[in-house]
Amino acid sequence: MKRTNHNGTLRRSDEGKTVTLVGWVAKRRNFGSLVFIDLRDRSGICQVVFDENMAEAVKDVRSEYILQVTGVVNLRKDPNPKLPTGEVEVLAKEVNIVNTAETAPITIADNTDTSEDVRLKYRYLDLRRKPLQDNLILRHKIQMIARRVLDEEGFVEVSTPILARSTPEGARDYLVPSRIYNGRFWALPQSPQIYKQLLMIAGMERYFQIARCFRDEDLRADRQPEFTQIDIEMSFVEEDDVFAVVEKLMRSIYKELKDIELPEHFTRLPWEECMKRYGSDKPDLRFGNEIHNISAIFANTEFQVFRSALESGGEIDAIHFSGIADQYSRKTLDKLQEFLKAGFKVKALAWLKKENGALTGSIAKPLSDAEKQAINDEFSMQDNDIVFVIADKPAAARTALGALRVKVAHEHNLIDHSRTEFLWVTDFPMFEYSEEENRWVAAHHPFTAPKAEDVDKLFTDPEHCSSRAYDLVLNGYELLSGSIRIHDQDLQEKVFEAIGLTMEQAKEKFGFFLEAFRYGTPPHGGVGIGLERLTMVLADTENIRDVVAFPTTNSSLDLMSESPNYVDDAQLEVLGIEVKDNKKKEA
Repeated sequence: MKRTNHNGTLRRSDEGKTVTLVGWVAKRRNFGSLVFIDLRDRSGICQVVFDENMAEAVKDVRSEYILQVTGVVNLRKDPNPKLPTGEVEVLAKEVNIVNTAETAPITIADNTDTSEDVRLKYRYLDLRRKPLQDNLILRHKIQMIARRVLDEEGFVEVSTPILARSTPEGARDYLVPSRIYNGRFWALPQSPQIYKQLLMIAGMERYFQIARCFRDEDLRADRQPEFTQIDIEMSFVEEDDVFAVVEKLMRSIYKELKDIELPEHFTRLPWEECMKRYGSDKPDLRFGNEIHNISAIFANTEFQVFRSALESGGEIDAIHFSGIADQYSRKTLDKLQEFLKAGFKVKALAWLKKENGALTGSIAKPLSDAEKQAINDEFSMQDNDIVFVIADKPAAARTALGALRVKVAHEHNLIDHSRTEFLWVTDFPMFEYSEEENRWVAAHHPFTAPKAEDVDKLFTDPEHCSSRAYDLVLNGYELLSGSIRIHDQDLQEKVFEAIGLTMEQAKEKFGFFLEAFRYGTPPHGGVGIGLERLTMVLADTENIRDVVAFPTTNSSLDLMSESPNYVDDAQLEVLGIEVKDNKKKEA
């Protein structure tokens, strides 16, 4: 089909040219003898004018009809500064109605009031909206930059299997039944982890892949059941080598897409310090309000609640906010109590306000004057400041205050959205205790190397054994996880033993992988960068569905294709599968 220009590219310099445009009707305005149509393609919108000689040809045209228009570019008498093409219009000389369209069930506009469920049902129409198209183009550009930068750094792109062996150490697998071998199952990969480590054993040295990954887990606004990683693995490296590659990649992405110069090296914080200061292993550094451990102030306190907390091994932590105390009524503070009690295992939230030079609040009476003065001095409090205090077990107090820190910052617009703050969080715990399984499990995955100085703690003190795992955090989002891997067979066997796996069980789950260790495994490490999360931050949206072409809902449903769906009994019989309690919806 003939097309000389894309609609959104016409400018004042094109005046007098005869052009042929194609696209969808975004808007039609009828002024008697003149008809104005905004014609939209992926590049943008151009106004087309149909005079009295052409108006009859488009009298039945409606929104979302597809037109082919040939005409002359003229300067507009009433320029529209909101449009890149706002200085020009096309006076139509010929028009061809390529296709008609029914009335769309959603509003196709940059700002739409159509509910998200309806938009997901008609996602192919929703994707005609410029903000979503821009997000997908942004995602494409990130991938192209990643491919170029990693190629420059000597990486080779290798595709690994989508149908793989189930390795149930971590999130739940999506299983795929085998028709040829009834009763056996493939698994969709949660990541290419084992395969990329095998590529290091194979001598590829530097691998990457734009990899599709699948995890059967509960969903949140920043997660989908299938997602994409910029997956990287490197041989003969330490943490600094991995960090340098990732930092170069991020610098290139931000410079080319946002014209933002990132620092040569990103901030690093050990996991333990991160939790103490921010109550989170993915802190947002665009604002302060760090957690203060104020336990020392109450070493000799008469306040029974605080004394009991300290005597039982707890601590007293606090965060301070300036200039917002007057916005916290008793009702608002009660809501904060409910928020923390519902989502965190803390007993209570205490608070102090400074008003007219004095501290008032829920714990003002039981505290001594010296204790209140010490709190005032700790935070250099001024009138209209507020301090939130929690006395509890360290992990509980820090995590609760970390969540409160973010909540208050969002509610009072304390976050500087013009800032871009990357943070490497290092030295993650090697293990975490699973109450469900009644054993220590790998906090990252069982192929992560422990820190050399903590190898002796694998069996004697697993709670305080640190690993060589690291995350990269961007503006409060976990952007990637990675680690230096175990390359020594004896150490790998010890880690399996530490998480309660016998060698027989380990071989049953990872036998082919462990066998490869016998043939010379190089030191190696890598990362998996969440492409959707990175795009989400760059697009300045908080909903991951905005950067995915065909996403699912929070309940893991594809409303457009109405999946997952039921299959007929004949398909199941071929696979040797029988479904119990198949409660099909009534017609």
